[in-house]
Amino acid sequence: MSMLHERISQFRKMASDDPDNELGHFRLGQLLLEDNQLDEAVKCFRRTLELSPQFSKVYQLLGTCLMKLDKRGDAIETLKKGYAIADERGDNIPRDEMSKLLVQLGEAAPTPKKAAAAAGPGDGFRCQRPGCTAGAHARQLPRPPMSDELGKRIHESVCAECWEYWLKNLSIKVINEMRLDLSTEQGQGVYDQMMKETLGLA
Repeated sequence: MSMLHERISQFRKMASDDPDNELGHFRLGQLLLEDNQLDEAVKCFRRTLELSPQFSKVYQLLGTCLMKLDKRGDAIETLKKGYAIADERGDNIPRDEMSKLLVQLGEAAPTPKKAAAAAGPGDGFRCQRPGCTAGAHARQLPRPPMSDELGKRIHESVCAECWEYWLKNLSIKVINEMRLDLSTEQGQGVYDQMMKETLGLA
């Protein structure tokens, strides 16, 4: 089994064991898209949006799948909706990518509504975790959660709310659903990889 198919199998199990885990469905969709399993990827992304409708990056990836499947109308509708959500949240990278995809489909590039907005309270720190709901109100961790290089990356890239969500919720699900033994090198390696992928650091 290739590494990609092994990762697909891991996240398929996670999504199956915990149907309400939006990040499990999201990562499975990403991997299926990478493997060109487009119809299955579309299902994963649609389920992710049912659970987390403000998850702007998912609209970009879902639109990409629909374009590859020659579903132009659905792709345009998805990308326009995603663009508006990304613009409202200040998610500039997926917003700009969706604008490019719309232009590829022959649509006019949308005009950002919030481009000229001044920075307000809570602005400045941008969390990199896919699906972060804090947006412009994200708070940086006061210090790195670990003393190693990964702890430094988490401090620089992941907001306090998302780190707490991982630590108190998602990490427990990963350990239980994947039956990880953290006393082994293999179990710790899988745990670390899942943490990096979940936090957008992979």
